[in-house]
Amino acid sequence: MSGDERLARLRWRCRRGMLELDLALQQILDRRYARLSEAERELLEQLLTVPDWELLGYLHGDSEPRDEEVRRLVRKIR
Repeated sequence: MSGDERLARLRWRCRRGMLELDLALQQILDRRYARLSEAERELLEQLLTVPDWELLGYLHGDSEPRDEEVRRLVRKIR
């Protein structure tokens, strides 16, 4: 899969049930995705499997992921 196809698929996966989360995830893709390493991009895909309310809490800083690598990524994209 090409980089463009992967990004398009991620954009689709970032469409969630909460508008606030949709906007936050789109900003991450628009502003930070290009600067993420391949490992961080894989972690971002993993992060997208988290339920909406939990993911929003991570992005707002209300809670932290248990996994240290994911926690570092979340802190980087905040």
